[in-house]
Amino acid sequence: MSSRKFMGNAALVFAGIFFLSGCASVDEWSVFEPDYSEKLAKETDREKPVETEEWIAPENLPTKVVRDGEEVYEVSVEEAVFLALQNNPELRVQTLNPVIAGAFVQIERGVFDPELYALFEYQEENLIEASRSTEEEFSVDGSSRAAEVGIRQRLPTGTDLELAAVQEQSVSNRTPEQNEARLGLTVTQSLLKGFGPVVNLASIQLAEWDSLISQYELWGYGEALIADVEIAYWRWVLARREIAIFEQSFAVAELQRDEIEQRIELGALPENDAAAVRAEVALRRRDLIDAQSALEESRLRLARMILPDGFVLQGGDVLPTSEPQLEEPPPLENIDERIQLALESRPDLREAELRLDQARLETIVSRNGLLPRLDFFLSLGKTGYASSFSDSFRNLDGDTYDWSIGGEFSYPLGNRAGRGEQLAARATRDQALQSIRNLRRVIRTDVLLAANELERTRRQIGATAATVELQRQSVEAEKERLEVGIGTSLQLSQVQRDLLEAEIERVRAIVQYRIAQVELYLAEGSLLERRGIVLSPRFGAGR
Repeated sequence: MSSRKFMGNAALVFAGIFFLSGCASVDEWSVFEPDYSEKLAKETDREKPVETEEWIAPENLPTKVVRDGEEVYEVSVEEAVFLALQNNPELRVQTLNPVIAGAFVQIERGVFDPELYALFEYQEENLIEASRSTEEEFSVDGSSRAAEVGIRQRLPTGTDLELAAVQEQSVSNRTPEQNEARLGLTVTQSLLKGFGPVVNLASIQLAEWDSLISQYELWGYGEALIADVEIAYWRWVLARREIAIFEQSFAVAELQRDEIEQRIELGALPENDAAAVRAEVALRRRDLIDAQSALEESRLRLARMILPDGFVLQGGDVLPTSEPQLEEPPPLENIDERIQLALESRPDLREAELRLDQARLETIVSRNGLLPRLDFFLSLGKTGYASSFSDSFRNLDGDTYDWSIGGEFSYPLGNRAGRGEQLAARATRDQALQSIRNLRRVIRTDVLLAANELERTRRQIGATAATVELQRQSVEAEKERLEVGIGTSLQLSQVQRDLLEAEIERVRAIVQYRIAQVELYLAEGSLLERRGIVLSPRFGAGR
């Protein structure tokens, strides 16, 4: 058997094997199944963070000071916000969304990048042919080689360009060696569907809007995070104030109990007066335990948002330095201006406006999809023929050439896909428009509700201050009544409890005012600006 026959038979055998393996079910390809766990383990070893900003530095911790000979950490509300921006892991996750969205812009722009390509093909044949005149059979042995290199590019106008250089060589025992070289240019232009930059650049514009939307989402998340941090900080301050009040009231209750028990021993008071003060001490102890638990809970919630992963502070190692405002603030004014500010600044509204622009552009693109496809093409070529490789290129300046021109038309009968896309795009546009109208109403309501809550807490500051003063006078009066024997320890305990509640409500009113102020700024969309946090110049560039 000749070597050529052996190679031919071997090729047929291998082709049969591959054909049969291709008919096998995918579930039966276990021999080809890769070890993904090993691949992922190797990939994990090579993982590096995407370049965005500097990662968490060890210095991003609360300020350490010495108080009464012990090192403690002090945190102001401004420092808490700064630490959250530096250390919050959820914010780190959100900062990668604009990076991902920006990468899709590059992907869409890459559609119009020029593409360099190359092709090489070798063919060999052994045929038996018969002469038409003598009917004599003879063998034909031949081979051919073809190589092509070129560059092609799609333009935003809907034009496809391709410039190629081709060289073909054929050798046979019946004909002399022949070489052909060709330089060709092919132009294909869409005339209806897919025509024009408006349609072909739409994917880039949509991706750029997606990138800007991701930044507005990050803006909104950052504002919400800062609001959560400030609210958690003031609740922590409130819990510490409540602890101080409960500890003081507990000490007063114990002192009052001791005085009552001493007077009972002297016979100045009946024995049953001790039950009321002892019950009051137990009640104050219970309230103190609840307050201590609430303080630890508020501290842990704040620490989760502002401290680096793995850094733990004990309850007594960290102290707040910012104090809520004590005097009654002035009334809130310019509500209409605040509503207008919210309509101009809220990131969720600006995001919704961009989504409306996207829906409108999708409507334009889908309208183009209703058109039939009609493509015009033109091919021009300059050829050179010779018996050698080099001479075929030298002969390109000869008279030989080729050209072709034509068109291609296609249209799906019924075009249900195009009509469906157009309907979906129009419905999405209407949905986005209705969402903006509804969101504007929601924003107005948010500002009005936040302003109403701020005004309520402002007025409560003055009201609770007056209540505390009156309750203190009641306690002093009840003490005098008890000393002269016309009052009881139960009545004194009741007015002391009323004073405790009034003092707690006073502190709560002050802290709730600060919280309401933060929520108003959040409703306005001005919290970042009011806190001196400057956004990238890319924000706002889309509108």
